[in-house]
Amino acid sequence: MTALQTIGLLIISNIFMTFAWYGHVKLQEQQIITSNTPLIVIILLSWLLALAEYACQVPANRYGFVGNGGTFSLLQLKIIQEVITLVVFSIFTLFFFNDESIRWNHIAAFGCLVLAVYFAFLK
Repeated sequence: MTALQTIGLLIISNIFMTFAWYGHVKLQEQQIITSNTPLIVIILLSWLLALAEYACQVPANRYGFVGNGGTFSLLQLKIIQEVITLVVFSIFTLFFFNDESIRWNHIAAFGCLVLAVYFAFLK
């Protein structure tokens, strides 16, 4: 698996993960579900999304890992994953939650994570 395929699967995985973790909050805001919706229903819906997440996450990590012929070390995979998680979450927040905003300190924190990726790839 190429590096781009691995990163692509990680991005898709994170999109599903973000919707599984936070989508119900937006659905409640839009009154598609209510605070009276049983928690077990929310959990089951989230698990369905998490299944799609894992269907992308597991192959990305398995085949992206250098020990399996991939491109990345385990630490590199994890750091890439965290940066992708924040990018996907930030985009999700900006598009689906109008009352949330990204401030300078969020950008500074994201810059630190980009530096973490840089340092993780140094030889």
